[in-house]
Amino acid sequence: MMCKVKTLGCLLALSVFFGCADDEVEPVQDPSQFVASGFVTGLKLPVGMSMDEKGQLWVAETGTGNNDAQVSMVTPQGVVHTVITELNSVFANGSIEGMGHVLYKSGKLYILNGNAGRLYIADVSSFKAGDAPVKASSLESEDIRTFVHSLNLTDPINSNIYQLTFGPGDHLYLVDAGANAIIKRDKDSKALSLFAQIPNIAAGTEAVPTGIVFDGSKFLVSTLSGAPFIKGSSKIFQVDLAGSVSEYKIGFTTATDILLTANAKPLITEFAEFSFNPPGFVPATGRISKEDGTTLLGGLTMPTDLERSADNVYYVLSYAEGTIQKLSY
Repeated sequence: MMCKVKTLGCLLALSVFFGCADDEVEPVQDPSQFVASGFVTGLKLPVGMSMDEKGQLWVAETGTGNNDAQVSMVTPQGVVHTVITELNSVFANGSIEGMGHVLYKSGKLYILNGNAGRLYIADVSSFKAGDAPVKASSLESEDIRTFVHSLNLTDPINSNIYQLTFGPGDHLYLVDAGANAIIKRDKDSKALSLFAQIPNIAAGTEAVPTGIVFDGSKFLVSTLSGAPFIKGSSKIFQVDLAGSVSEYKIGFTTATDILLTANAKPLITEFAEFSFNPPGFVPATGRISKEDGTTLLGGLTMPTDLERSADNVYYVLSYAEGTIQKLSY
């Protein structure tokens, strides 16, 4: 909480009045190692989650590929309730595709459905456990893909809106993993504009941006990297307020999300290491790391989102296992 008292006399008077002149707020220590415990199981290929002021988690689930992607709410006790159904989900390119991430703010839920190329907005301020779910078709939604395609950023043209955050002026910034770009959505007009392009991480290897945070002065963007997913090839980029992009940190492997601690220090989730014989992602090789590469928790299977609750409590989501684990330190 910020103090708006501007004179020393007033500050001293308030300190005496509240009897807290000698009290000091304990600094929040950032994690040095996480301890994981089970919290939620049985989710259907969950991709992203966002926490509200009640300690509830809103989770995007990809589903089974039969247009059954959905958004669920998880209570602080770990009970799952379906909130929104019938979001786009299909089997394509050898996998189930559909959902991007969700973001909660002030009673509204902003939902990315990458396969449909749309941003959905749901008023969940009055939703309570036990309420009947609603269909996605009943929600306010906006077409993002048509605008992204019009930019001709990739050859062939591609778009997969995947992650989002609020930035300066409360405008919304959308990460497009297919177009390797950040799209700005104006808070008032809802107009879309190209904010930044994320460069290739190496010759012929696209960045595939996956996560974005705003630390008060700049954006930090995590990247998955494209095939062949070479270990250590994933980068974290920084983007200034003018949209200029530069490298921030390197040496990560298939980064899927980035989150700020209470002290605004980045934490990164890494999906998995990739094996060439046989080809595929190796189970239990995902991790959560600090920006210097220090491992906070290893042995994870395909984590795609990390959220912070209380100062020393976090939650990590596993796409492959359909779980959310509670993390403490």
